[in-house]
Amino acid sequence: MYGNTPFAGADDDGAAPRLTAEQRRHLRRDLANVAAQTRDLLPDEFAVGLELAQGANGPRATVAVQPPVGSAVSAGYTPEDDADLRIGEDEQTDLAQGLAASAALQMKQAMGTDHSPTAQ
Repeated sequence: MYGNTPFAGADDDGAAPRLTAEQRRHLRRDLANVAAQTRDLLPDEFAVGLELAQGANGPRATVAVQPPVGSAVSAGYTPEDDADLRIGEDEQTDLAQGLAASAALQMKQAMGTDHSPTAQ
């Protein structure tokens, strides 16, 4: 009857892994680096934010970009295991570049393709 509720079938043995304070600090710092790199690649009109939350299956990190026009884009990161809670420098750069490119494309698509001034 309660199969789709968050507490259905939950028990302490199958609990999602939780971050220690140190792991959370390291992961937040890595996310902040991704957000900063993304901000550096985009004009100031783009809003960049990050979130670190505990999901049903463990920690979930998200960096999102809201272009001045168009829908927000985001990149999620879920550590594969407890031992690997860091985001490597190359992966941080890849995430930042991918987010910046996606946000710029999203804005371009939202603005349309005809940017020529209208003749009067």
